[in-house]
Amino acid sequence: MRIAFFVNDLEREFAGYATTVLAHQAAERGHQVYYLTPEDFILRPDDSLWAHARTMPKRKYKDRADFFATLRSPKTKVEPVDMAEVDVLMLRNDPSIDFERGWAMEAGILFGREAAKRGTIVLNDPDSLSRATNKLYFQSFPVEARAKTLISKNESDLKEFAKEHGSIILKPLQGSGGTGVFKVDSKSASNLNQMIEAIGRDGYIIAQAYVPAAKKGDIRFFLMNGVPLQIDGKYCALRRVASADDIRSNIHAGGTAEAVEIGETELRVAEIIRPKLVADGMFLVGIDIVGDKILEVNVFSPGNLKSCSDMAGVDFSVPIIESIERKVAIRKDYGAVFDNRHLAVL
Repeated sequence: MRIAFFVNDLEREFAGYATTVLAHQAAERGHQVYYLTPEDFILRPDDSLWAHARTMPKRKYKDRADFFATLRSPKTKVEPVDMAEVDVLMLRNDPSIDFERGWAMEAGILFGREAAKRGTIVLNDPDSLSRATNKLYFQSFPVEARAKTLISKNESDLKEFAKEHGSIILKPLQGSGGTGVFKVDSKSASNLNQMIEAIGRDGYIIAQAYVPAAKKGDIRFFLMNGVPLQIDGKYCALRRVASADDIRSNIHAGGTAEAVEIGETELRVAEIIRPKLVADGMFLVGIDIVGDKILEVNVFSPGNLKSCSDMAGVDFSVPIIESIERKVAIRKDYGAVFDNRHLAVL
């Protein structure tokens, strides 16, 4: 198959990123791999959709490092590719990174829709992703699985919520990677005004009741086709623990990764949110769980896939690419019987 990976830009990609792991696995299985960025699409006068794609040579790579070095090499060709001939477009960008260049934030979604119209399987479904470009999407999941949440820009609303719940977490509605996240409790309440002002400059603020289990860190748990991703009973998951002087457990924010056992609580949370993920065509998702609550649902570019594989001693990229291969086979067998949203999770 021909599979394209859409990313923010190549400069911010790394050999250990989940996208590289998946792209390398696809190449290892003999598939043609392309990389695309927001600047690359072309909608031609004849209504055909093309892209200036960085085309990975079809050869045997020594390892993932060799694959990544080839990707970054100036010798790797960039050539126009007809998206109608690309079997799969995997949207692996983080829109919040492109906040300062607004035109790029939804490029993957907009052109992903166009690609889907022309027969390309787009993962995750771009129509649903358009409703998930900020954390408001999180509010569409059942209350049972969510921490108590307030979304507002009003200072008095946020202060009243903090007073009611004692300890809360404040973070921007638009953002990722632990940026702009603060904990408010009795010790830091005097700084609440400054926190609200700092976060509010960029838009709405999310206030969440602090879940005491967060002291042990959160669990990043991968779901594929709506169900937990696993190999022989080993789940694609890890625990992310914040450093001693920080509340953020994100690895990029200084958190550390530990192996974790997935039990009935985590599986119950996953089952509660499964129907919506399936209905929305969310093929690959990373959920963050604290206790019996989800704190976030990452539907764009969930990370830590390699770390999960290393800790479990298995390669979770294999079943992911195998599932994508099955979707391509279904499309060939059934044609346009299934729309992109349904095909994404078959």
